[in-house]
Amino acid sequence: MSWLITGGAGYIGAHVVDAMRGAGERVVVVDDLSTGAAARLPADVPLVRGSVSDRALLDETLAAHGVTGVVHLAARKQVGESVAEPLTYYRENVHGLTVLLEAVAAAGLRRFVFSSSAAVYGTPGDGGPVTEETPCLPQSPYGETKLAGEWLVRAAGRAHGIATVCLRYFNVAGAARPELADLGAANVIPMFFERLGRGEAPEIYGDDYPTPDGTCVRDYVHVADLARAHLVAARHLAGREGGDLTVNVGTGQGASVREVAELVAEITGRREPAARVRGRRPGDPAQVVAAAGLARERLGFTTRHTLAEMISSAWDGWRLHHPGL
Repeated sequence: MSWLITGGAGYIGAHVVDAMRGAGERVVVVDDLSTGAAARLPADVPLVRGSVSDRALLDETLAAHGVTGVVHLAARKQVGESVAEPLTYYRENVHGLTVLLEAVAAAGLRRFVFSSSAAVYGTPGDGGPVTEETPCLPQSPYGETKLAGEWLVRAAGRAHGIATVCLRYFNVAGAARPELADLGAANVIPMFFERLGRGEAPEIYGDDYPTPDGTCVRDYVHVADLARAHLVAARHLAGREGGDLTVNVGTGQGASVREVAELVAEITGRREPAARVRGRRPGDPAQVVAAAGLARERLGFTTRHTLAEMISSAWDGWRLHHPGL
């Protein structure tokens, strides 16, 4: 098969490209490079620069590269930004997906993997492990667009005979190799690195949540594990005609933001200055930890990496891209 990977030059997307190529799959990437970097991709991977909202570009790409399936990662993904710019998020994440699915249906493709998010759950009521049956009550426009995307993917799949998998993944961290590391500072671990590199205190947003130490609790998943989940999902679809599956991708273990800050200090050797607390950010739920059993049952997928491995590999990548630390 030949797979189109949208957003394939991004942090997660480049890891998906790496995993799928390593397993012998043929891939082509569409990315507008608004947050991605062409340098993340091997020279022999075709890169089509453009938006998933460009129907003509999609039609041409699907035909020219003999695409038989799609892994869709291209999206805006910052919770706080989505609260400030909801129209942008609905345009990019929902309208863009609509155009992509139109192109997929018109081309007669039958395989589609959708990059969703644990943000669809919002704040689960009992604070226990989140199963795929947990009610979805997103607390941000970002989470809303991911949930709407799932609805759209499943509806289009049923209408056009497209077999689909929606992957609801939790907080992504780490790097398979230093050169593929997260270059931005929007996620908590690189945010800590950025401030430590400037000699500033890491910032924790809120310490009055109903959690053991008052800070948000999250399930962190290594990006290499997540990339492998996309490969497993794509291969799950290879012999199927129709049908849909939605699964969590997480470790099933939670860590608080304060615990992450302490582990970052230990691994980097930078314990001063100590983390400082600021007010809560809008849209942040208190605790979200995956129940990971369905992915194991239906896809045979389990994670392999620890939080310490995530932070250590992310730090190696951060230092590569920030010499002199």
